[in-house]
Amino acid sequence: MISFGSVFLEIVFGHFEELPRPGEEIYVDPFAFSCGGAITIAVEASRAGASAGLATLLGDDLGSRLVTEYSLREGIDLSPSQRVKGPAAGITVVLNFDGDRAFITHMPPAPVGMAPEVERWSEILGRVRPAWCYLHANEWVAPLLRQARALGTRVALDTNFGAIDRCPDEVVNCARLADLFIPNQEELLRLTRLEDIGAAVAVAAPWCPWLVVKRGPAGAIAVEEGKPTEMTEGLEDVVAQDRTGAGDAFAGAMIGSLVRGAGLLGAVAAGNAAGSRAVARLGGVGEMPV
Repeated sequence: MISFGSVFLEIVFGHFEELPRPGEEIYVDPFAFSCGGAITIAVEASRAGASAGLATLLGDDLGSRLVTEYSLREGIDLSPSQRVKGPAAGITVVLNFDGDRAFITHMPPAPVGMAPEVERWSEILGRVRPAWCYLHANEWVAPLLRQARALGTRVALDTNFGAIDRCPDEVVNCARLADLFIPNQEELLRLTRLEDIGAAVAVAAPWCPWLVVKRGPAGAIAVEEGKPTEMTEGLEDVVAQDRTGAGDAFAGAMIGSLVRGAGLLGAVAAGNAAGSRAVARLGGVGEMPV
């Protein structure tokens, strides 16, 4: 499988009571450097037994170096990624407080003369022809989904609030072209403009063969052949440290299990377990030495 997307250097601060006011300073433990984004999907898919690759931009910045080193340790194929000069990885400060986390993120501009992402990813799809790929829905990804379908590559499609607010009709169109749609509960409610998750699942279930709704500590709802199943199997009793990357860990482990031939419910159980482990550590893939 190939995970398409951006990668990030994560600077993660553990739990504290409240944000500092202007002019104030607070000291926080624990703290960690980590990396996340598309790398988390690939790593968890690999740990689930799949052959996993990463398609992203890697530069000469610290985040790109950490992603490269971690990929080599985890056996992630970086040949689908492109090397560029200058910074390429995003930088995210993760702040854990009030029972949740907040982010401050910087994304470097694309290198001058770089081909559009859709063109680069299309070339990779046609050259590698993976069994599965992971993508985020947006206003330009539908042609890639059609290409994947023509090549016999199955698609696991994720989304986010930005795409839902910006182009909700395109998100639904992309879901109809995917094999597996994996929003979280809040995203699906916003996308369907409903307040009841059961009603939202009923609306979204016909869009594609498999729908899996991530629900954090409540597990997931898996829909196959129109039948929804509430899945708590695989959840582990852990002390939550940081929710960053838990949804990506869930998705990666689930996709990896599907690649290995698991049924949908078994794959969701594997995703629940990976998501539980993710919240017990700081950062998308855990603490990394810098």
